[in-house]
Amino acid sequence: MTDTAVELETVEPVESAQLGQPAPVSDDQLVAMLVERARSERLQLTGQGGLLQQLTKRVLESALEGEITDHLGYEKHDAVGRGSGNSHNGGRAKTVLTDVGPVEVKAPRDTAGSFEPQIVKKRQRRLTGVDETSHVAGGSSSAVMRRG
Repeated sequence: MTDTAVELETVEPVESAQLGQPAPVSDDQLVAMLVERARSERLQLTGQGGLLQQLTKRVLESALEGEITDHLGYEKHDAVGRGSGNSHNGGRAKTVLTDVGPVEVKAPRDTAGSFEPQIVKKRQRRLTGVDETSHVAGGSSSAVMRRG
């Protein structure tokens, strides 16, 4: 058996940012970045137009877009949807009452009208947490709420 010497070149690890991809961010880092941005823009945390209201809007709209994408089976503007018989058909603005106040969201629609969103259902004006809080504030006990 013959020994062979092989020279190995040391390779430095490549950060995801070097590949054109954003580096992973922890939840704590993300929150710190959002709060710092709000401070620099003199944005309130709560209230009309505040950080929490804006975040709630973006989270709800993102979830709704995810739901319609799952329903249709393809991403918005994807060529796969051409001629499929059902596709994205814009959306309708609606105001939803949330724990952080009223939030206007754009609810997506499909051409066939078969999309039934779950995160914010059709004709729903309040999110569940707000409804339950309203019952308790109105004097209903949790036992009464469970009975329906």
